[in-house]
Amino acid sequence: MGVTEKLFLPLLSQPARPLVSQYDDADGSRVELSRATVANWAAKTANWLRDECDVEPGEDVAVRLPAHWQTIGVLLGAWWCGARVTDEPAGSAVTFVAPGAAPVAGARTVAVVALDPLGRGLGAPPPQGVDYLNEVRVFGDDFQPWQRIPDDAPALGKYTVEDVAGEAAARAAALGLAADSRVLSTLDWTVPDGLLSGLLSVLSVGASLVQVANPDTSRLADRASSERTTHTLA
Repeated sequence: MGVTEKLFLPLLSQPARPLVSQYDDADGSRVELSRATVANWAAKTANWLRDECDVEPGEDVAVRLPAHWQTIGVLLGAWWCGARVTDEPAGSAVTFVAPGAAPVAGARTVAVVALDPLGRGLGAPPPQGVDYLNEVRVFGDDFQPWQRIPDDAPALGKYTVEDVAGEAAARAAALGLAADSRVLSTLDWTVPDGLLSGLLSVLSVGASLVQVANPDTSRLADRASSERTTHTLA
């Protein structure tokens, strides 16, 4: 099984539970997504990557995005169709970037992710690549892999699927995370360490995440109190 099947799909036994609450202190927004909603975005992404972009298991998908709820859908979708997530565009099947990113060379497809709190697209075609949100919206909310992803398949940088699952679990244990944990985080999701500590460790135990983008550090204590978080990653 791939990373998505190992770490995320088991959480859908309780689909209504919150997976991520996203704050952005730059615009004052807050968005909360359930496990089921994230699963829909991941399925749409996986279907688009496979059926539109011809991503094959083992191919590279470069993710150059901040810690954001839309990034979770991108990552889970990439792993679901068997891709290896990297941060290097050269030779990638698809590279995901934020609006205003520097021009990307060496990727078959460049997907610009709007990062809009309400899930709206860019509103106008990007100067490079395609509008990810508008592209994936028409794809199905269910994904059926064509083949099983083996445990030794490349998944995240130098890590295999089995490595990712083991390392995520080890970091969750070191942090003292459990299924009832609620984690406040301002960590960047760098490849691979930021993703392993800031996202995958949380998924591995079925905890929930309160992710703060562009954090105003003077407000973090109030956020921790109002969200009733149990752990902080910063």
